[in-house]
Amino acid sequence: MCGGVAAVAPDVRAITATAPGGPEVLSVVDVPDPVAGPDEVLVRVRAAGVNFIDTYRRSGVYAMPFPHVVGSEGAGVVEAVGSGITTIAVGDRVAWAAASGSYAELVAVRADAALVVPPDVSDQVAAALPLQGMTAHYLVTSTFPVGPGTTVLLHAGAGGVGLLATQLAVARGARVITTVGSADKEVLSRQAGAAEVIRYRELSDLTTELPALVRDLTDGRGVDAVYDSVGRDTFDASLASVRRRGTLVLFGASSGPVPPVDPQRLNAAGSVFLTRPTLGDYTADRDELDRRSAELFGAVADGSLDVRIGATYPLADAAEAHRALESRSTTGKVLLIP
Repeated sequence: MCGGVAAVAPDVRAITATAPGGPEVLSVVDVPDPVAGPDEVLVRVRAAGVNFIDTYRRSGVYAMPFPHVVGSEGAGVVEAVGSGITTIAVGDRVAWAAASGSYAELVAVRADAALVVPPDVSDQVAAALPLQGMTAHYLVTSTFPVGPGTTVLLHAGAGGVGLLATQLAVARGARVITTVGSADKEVLSRQAGAAEVIRYRELSDLTTELPALVRDLTDGRGVDAVYDSVGRDTFDASLASVRRRGTLVLFGASSGPVPPVDPQRLNAAGSVFLTRPTLGDYTADRDELDRRSAELFGAVADGSLDVRIGATYPLADAAEAHRALESRSTTGKVLLIP
């Protein structure tokens, strides 16, 4: 064809979910360069966080349009800023927990969701903290605030949230009992400060044996709170492990969603409180977002909080990262590196 002008090929790689399904629906595609809107900053992604919420959206458990670029968390360097933004400049390093399409080389992030990263926090640690770190923070400081004399049960103790929440809870004086799936994960959980660790795969009947072990460890009383990110497989055992008027915090569903619960079950369990929190409601305004992130970044900087990067994958291997996460074979944070 003569006389035409060749189109400029898109040069930004991203990971899209083409249809609801398993990790096989993820593919590497070229997309047009994103542009920063008036209230956004354009960021060159240096690391993207891989989280269970990404798998829920990919699989269709959470309603999403398809195809869509996957991911919501990451860290990187600002390349452009929208008009009127004065708090962030080109060249700043930022991190975020909620920017759609973060499995990409470039992403537009709302300025009011971007966190300026201190110079002594690495890109990978910065990418690991916004979602899992602030989740761990709100769980133990707000949803059920722990302190001296508090005993809690935390499932998935060697996972990204689990390791962080254990450290934060222990620093506040709590006694933490965790569940893990292997001896190697038990070591990590104990290093984070867990007082007792239960290997749930060694139990023949989780629903009856786990509460019995928890009661033994608490002189028959039960724990003050359970933090449960596993969901369907652990919910019944969690409910049976809580003390009278204790709290069951269901904040995830890595094993699948919990079926509808008859409120009378909470009565029978001892007037137990049940809550299903989400990060957005605990970072509802900029002041709260800044307070939580500042405490986390500060704890990393002073060495009181260790952030474990369990695995990194090239961006193109996002499907493998999802398979590893969903198999519960990972520890700490899983990251994609564009």
